Amino acid sequence: MNTVATALQPMTQSEPLGDVAPDISVVVTVSERPESLAALYEECAATLRGLGRSFEFIVVAHPYFTALLSPLRGLIEQGEPIQIMQTGRAVGETALLRMALGRCRAPVVLTLPAYRQVAIAEVGTLLERIERGADFVVACRSPRHDALVNRLQSRVLRFIIDPLTQGRIHDVACGVRAIRREVLEQLPLYGDFARFLPLLALHNGYVVEEAPCRQHPSNLRGRVYGPGIYLRRLIDVLGLFFLLRFTEKPLRFFGLIGSVFAFAGGVILLWLLAERIGGEGIGGRPLLILSVLLFILGIQSIALGLIGEMIVHFNAARGRSYRIKSAPSSSITRE
Repeated sequence: MNTVATALQPMTQSEPLGDVAPDISVVVTVSERPESLAALYEECAATLRGLGRSFEFIVVAHPYFTALLSPLRGLIEQGEPIQIMQTGRAVGETALLRMALGRCRAPVVLTLPAYRQVAIAEVGTLLERIERGADFVVACRSPRHDALVNRLQSRVLRFIIDPLTQGRIHDVACGVRAIRREVLEQLPLYGDFARFLPLLALHNGYVVEEAPCRQHPSNLRGRVYGPGIYLRRLIDVLGLFFLLRFTEKPLRFFGLIGSVFAFAGGVILLWLLAERIGGEGIGGRPLLILSVLLFILGIQSIALGLIGEMIVHFNAARGRSYRIKSAPSSSITRE
């Protein structure tokens, strides 16, 4: 990724952090509808200090948010533990998170969007869940008091991804999350899958929990996006569904589609053959072209699935698709 990043070294309020790692790395990705970052920092810092946690604040922003970053630079001069990184061009939220992860030193990473979704005081609940053994804790805005259109969009998204979460994640779009750093380092961070990190963690066998949190008053306004955004998100969900369900068995996906096409095309061709034997002409009928097209597409889809199966087979010995979690009395293998 061709980006230019600038960073300021973190310091605590009273003395330099030096080599001492903080308890929490707070990562703020600034990519859409940002609010005052200085106010967000002060609110979050007051909460974490009230909990007795040391922290570092890492802000990763697109290049056109320089004005929003200026107040943070003033806080850095006052000794606040803040780092600022800016990309040389606009990139996705996942790329911003990957850049910030390289600067995180704490064992726990707290991700926040550049706008309020839940009351900042609720982050203590997420951190407590991590201390009790969870690997990944995502906030769930509950109860929801925002506009009806927002709740409808959330329900539609939940309905689509429920087969992947088995009903365990209700607010996957919430960006307030507490994650063990080693979990983030193991998850594949690429594309536009940042909002689906809880699903990736579930798929990889990590302990993922959802914590009900009070919704922030500033997160109540209705939001409707352009058709292109909804289409891209639908494509992302379809891509995620394929990666989580069929990465190791691509023939089941492509073979099913190919079999339907090939069967439909074959049935139509047999029907046309019977008519031709009966003396009817079929050379100029569009149905003949459609049946041949369906049959060829089906065979190609099946062949693509077979090629995918061969690639998976030859790469199976180079890596594993599961984690082994050790317990005092037994070992549990998680697929």
